[in-house]
Amino acid sequence: MATRGRVTIRDVAARADVSVATVSRVLSGRHRVPPATRSRVLRAARTLGYVANVHARALAGGGRKLVAVVLRQVTSPFYAQVAEGVEAEAAAQGWLCLVGATGGDPRRETEVIQLMREEGARVVILVGGIVETPAYRKRVTHYAEVLDAAGSRLVLCGRPSPDPDLPALVVEFDNEAGARAATTHLLSAGHRRIAFLGGLPGNTAMDARVAGYRAALAAHGLPPEAAHVVDCGLGRTAGLHATTALLADGPRFTAVFAGDDMVAAGILRAVADAGLSVPDDLSVVGYNDIPLAKDFHPPLTTVRTPAEELGRAAVSLALRDPRETPGTRHVLATHIVIRDSVGPPRPITCGDTHGGHHPV
Repeated sequence: MATRGRVTIRDVAARADVSVATVSRVLSGRHRVPPATRSRVLRAARTLGYVANVHARALAGGGRKLVAVVLRQVTSPFYAQVAEGVEAEAAAQGWLCLVGATGGDPRRETEVIQLMREEGARVVILVGGIVETPAYRKRVTHYAEVLDAAGSRLVLCGRPSPDPDLPALVVEFDNEAGARAATTHLLSAGHRRIAFLGGLPGNTAMDARVAGYRAALAAHGLPPEAAHVVDCGLGRTAGLHATTALLADGPRFTAVFAGDDMVAAGILRAVADAGLSVPDDLSVVGYNDIPLAKDFHPPLTTVRTPAEELGRAAVSLALRDPRETPGTRHVLATHIVIRDSVGPPRPITCGDTHGGHHPV
């Protein structure tokens, strides 16, 4: 675990029980040092979170104006919009932006953050929902403490902090309220058989959306068993396969709430492939309002999340003097965008179960 305050080469020397000169020789890599000594020094440096890099050393005197944003993937429309907001706000304040992608690999995430620290990033922004395992909580605690010790700031963007006492900012949006609004819109249109496609158990963002979906059903007097959550994960392919499976089960649902807009894209494809139409046979709502949502066929009713604003806020708050930042958690609002993918439910008749077109 990192020590409090800025970690110095003297801290590493004391931890490894060697001289400062020995630490310098090991970290420079230009001198011969006994393997056991070298191993002890490197282990001490890793444990303390010491960064032996000219950029990091410059950090103490103001350093380079670098903001780092770490994403799961750059091809996701949501992540791309957040990154765009980070870059735009960083540029507006005269800072540079570095982008790293992890592919969801924890080891890669650690490597990327270490690289960002070595490059002298003063702000590191982790983006997107996450499954909060003990390993994740331990990892983020380490990130927060070593960055804080180096005079940098960690921002958790679109995800909660595993510990409110961590030296980290949280900037997120109200996933549960957005899902409640989307489900309520379907209920107001007359739907009572509504499936949720895109569940990802343990994921902070998706669990909140499922909670909002269930809360809206309960608020309209529907019993808990009226909820039907399909844990198919996210993405177009997930939506396509999950909807195809639901269609094969017969006329059970008149509407589907997609966990995100890419799941909705897969739903629309599956419905069209089955010879059905949206919203005549099945109503669909999405989540995130990605730029292409208005160009889907039909244009998608969805929840607009402030993705670009999220990125801008993450930078703006992180660059303020900590004494001027009110609190460590900042929640942005969502709202529903109504387009053409929701209509009244089509009545399910006995004839629908024997061939021909039918809703899900």
